[in-house]
Amino acid sequence: MTRRLIVSYVVLVALALLAFKVPVSVTVGAHLREDTEATVQRDATTMALLLADGDEAALGSLAETMRAYELETPASVDVLPSWSGDATADWSDAELVVTVPGSPNGAVRISYPAGALHERVWEVWRLRALLAAGILAVAAVLGTLAVRRLTRPLGDLRTMAGRLGDGDLAARCAVTGPPETQTLARALNSGAERLETLIAAQRVFVADASHQLRTPLTALRLSLDNIADGVADAAVREDVERATREVVRMSGLVNGLLVLARAEARTGGTEPVRLADEIEQRIALWHLAGDERDVRFRRTGAWSAEPVVLAGPGQVEQVLDNVLSNALAVSPDGATVTVDVQVGRDAVVLEVRDEGPGMTAEEKARAFDRFWRGSGRTGQAGSGLGLAIVRQLVTDAGGAVVLDDAPTGGLTVRISWRPAAARSGG
Repeated sequence: MTRRLIVSYVVLVALALLAFKVPVSVTVGAHLREDTEATVQRDATTMALLLADGDEAALGSLAETMRAYELETPASVDVLPSWSGDATADWSDAELVVTVPGSPNGAVRISYPAGALHERVWEVWRLRALLAAGILAVAAVLGTLAVRRLTRPLGDLRTMAGRLGDGDLAARCAVTGPPETQTLARALNSGAERLETLIAAQRVFVADASHQLRTPLTALRLSLDNIADGVADAAVREDVERATREVVRMSGLVNGLLVLARAEARTGGTEPVRLADEIEQRIALWHLAGDERDVRFRRTGAWSAEPVVLAGPGQVEQVLDNVLSNALAVSPDGATVTVDVQVGRDAVVLEVRDEGPGMTAEEKARAFDRFWRGSGRTGQAGSGLGLAIVRQLVTDAGGAVVLDDAPTGGLTVRISWRPAAARSGG
């Protein structure tokens, strides 16, 4: 927008200069033509008067005047021995010819080349063109300064809107510039403050509600387990087990909401985390559940590099639990879940690849939405918060997470963390 405004301003100034300079230059050219003709006629008349005297002194003065005139001007002077007409001034493409009678039988003729007049006219045009170029240059500089001063508040507003879009609710912009942008800045700041207040209240509510629900859900599950132990009727036992599964799912949902609320609060900073150690611990936990269905975990990549990443306290553990549990849930019996680590200069990349049914492009686009549950095996028992939690935790640490197709036809969860220097010691 800034460039377009500057170009428009310079074009407008250029059009104004053309509208003013061209007619003026044309008028000046016409005046030069008239002045040249009048001057030549006056000089020819002066010489004709000397010719009319006819005595020896006047003729000598005429000869000297003619020589001096030809030296000082581009014109040539001739004395016609006979002339019976009146004074004339004739223009042609090549010259101006002025003839003035000076005696009954003679006249003075001055031939002034038109090229000299054209050169004077072009000098006027060149001078005015240089002047116009200078004015355009000054206008461009002043226009650039003015436009940048006017658009700087808009740039601040755009930056603030971008920060708000990225989730930075503390973003504010300075109230500067014209009254219109000041009004807009105040409105945007006020809306951001209101939004920050509402979201903070929402996060507090979600955290409090999740925390308060954990205890009764735990008690309800224990009661259902006790009931199941004392029931002999198969139908009643099946109903109790179904209720227990729903309580377990609801507990997972509440825990997920609590994790999200804590992650969105962004409490604490990042710290170096030994990724390989965390993965070893989480695989050691989840392989027990995998052994029940003969699902194996295979490690590949740069494990010997001992990658160290930047993450918040406990975040890597929560990310791995969600990703590995999802991969295990969608994997068929006897499948393999591949855990690959690659270390680069700018990122440490973890890929978890399963051999499940995978996801369509539409499902990948929605997989990070809260409470979205797919149509596969995870959709039946999942809370719909796992991948949302993963993205929140990873992005809070400055990383990124994407979903891609696995070579085996399943799903690849690719997580990138910022690398950190490994700490010394065991």
